Amino acid sequence: MRKLALLACFISTASLAGGTYVRIPAGEFTSVLKYEDNKGRQKMPAFELMRRPVTNAECLAFVRKYPQWQRGKVPKAFAEPMHYLSHWQSSLTPGPKVKPQQPVTQVSWFAATAYCEAQDARLPTWNEWEYTAAADRTRRDARKDPAWRESILSWYAKPSNTPIADVGRTPANVYGIQDLNGLVWEWTEDYSAMMVSADNRNQSDPDKSKFCGASALSMDDKENYAVLMRVAMLSSLEAVNSTSNLGFRCARSIR
Repeated sequence: MRKLALLACFISTASLAGGTYVRIPAGEFTSVLKYEDNKGRQKMPAFELMRRPVTNAECLAFVRKYPQWQRGKVPKAFAEPMHYLSHWQSSLTPGPKVKPQQPVTQVSWFAATAYCEAQDARLPTWNEWEYTAAADRTRRDARKDPAWRESILSWYAKPSNTPIADVGRTPANVYGIQDLNGLVWEWTEDYSAMMVSADNRNQSDPDKSKFCGASALSMDDKENYAVLMRVAMLSSLEAVNSTSNLGFRCARSIR
């Protein structure tokens, strides 16, 4: 909680123009995370999600406007100095090897949260991300299709040094969202609570009660393996971490 309080002070309240948002309609789906009260079945209210991940160009505009988030100026409590935007040539110069329309990576959860806050937005919850990413071009839930699962697993199998493509190169799914699968991993708002019991969450941090119900991975459903790998990866991270294949996009609640 102390870090979150510091983060609130560290984020400017001025808004920042950003990417296009798409309305995701309300619906129901079964999450790979099983909850005590609904065994994974989730009722999803409508929300808005960025059509594409945040790009290097958009992140550059952000750190120019909010210099406290530039490389070398971010406190260690919010980002790892050795990794945060380490692929950029300098704090304000991505460099010739970093393309403007590539998704930005090497950003901590705190930096991603700050970016979204500057847009009057937030990171998507895991349920929002999973619900939207389950779709393909014609179906709202394609997870039982072996071809859909294989396409994700084949992306996981690519060497980590494979160059990252620009955003917007993949066909949009049925909602009009692009690049949820096959480009980069993405931060979620509640990434750290997905594999923790409700009792443990509530004892250490009362605000974490918003992640309702105890959750656990359902390893008996092998069809979910492609999604479970993503859960395991996100849950292994700390908020200050950043990696070369982890980016983000923002979401907005519909009031």
